[in-house]
Amino acid sequence: MNSTIIDFRVRVPSAARPPISAGGDVYTQYEAVLDIGNGWHKDMDELLAEMDEAGIGHAVLHAEYEHGDYADALNEEVAEQIRLRPERFSGFGTVTLEPLSVMRAVRQVERVGALGLKGINVQPSFFGHAIDDRLLYPVYAKATELGLAVAIHTGVNYSRRHPIEAERPVRLDQVACDFPEATLIACHAAWPWIPEIVAVARRHPNVLIDFGGLSPKYLGVPGSGWEMMLRFMDRLLRHQVLFATDWPVFPHRRALEEWHGLGLRAETLDALLHGNASRLLSSREQAVLV
Repeated sequence: MNSTIIDFRVRVPSAARPPISAGGDVYTQYEAVLDIGNGWHKDMDELLAEMDEAGIGHAVLHAEYEHGDYADALNEEVAEQIRLRPERFSGFGTVTLEPLSVMRAVRQVERVGALGLKGINVQPSFFGHAIDDRLLYPVYAKATELGLAVAIHTGVNYSRRHPIEAERPVRLDQVACDFPEATLIACHAAWPWIPEIVAVARRHPNVLIDFGGLSPKYLGVPGSGWEMMLRFMDRLLRHQVLFATDWPVFPHRRALEEWHGLGLRAETLDALLHGNASRLLSSREQAVLV
């Protein structure tokens, strides 16, 4: 495949992000399950080196966080990195959820748009909110009005502070029903509710799925729960899937090797690794111009 590979979600390397220990019990089980501590504070040079080693030409930096209030600093950091390397990066900003002040969040979305970013990233359940919490609707509405995509954490998280039921795909289905003009991205592909997210994406063409932070090989393991996803993404959902690593959570080279080992059609791999992301980023650019 000659097209530029696009990693649709990596965490922006930022000095604004505090030590992992500052998150307390938010990250305790993450360490046990994913062993993320060693890579948490990798810098931009390390990100670029790993992208180059894996042959990834472009990445979408996300101002993603799980506790505290670092939204404004992360948004500015994302914008600065894009200013320095526009050929390598696009970006998604975020809003403050701890505490959630509706009008402040709306103004943060406006700032994200003014910075030229392509979308916003929210992780509601880490802060005690459900995906379809009506307090988030002004955020979704403003993002949609500005032509910004909305990336939402779905499925399991390991913080152990709040129930994962708040991140079920049926809640994303409600948002998609209420915002048919929005571009909605289900981050982490909503495991363990795979049939549910497949059904939501099948009925809502404006819902896309990213696989950041996951080991792609398990999509091909019988009994893993991913079987329906593998079948649908190779045909009916081909244009609604996005390659993502959630770097530094998952390494680029390993992710690509595992995707190529699943026996997907060539046209599916092209859509996953390049086509869908390129189309989405281009459409965001056109929305800003309009």
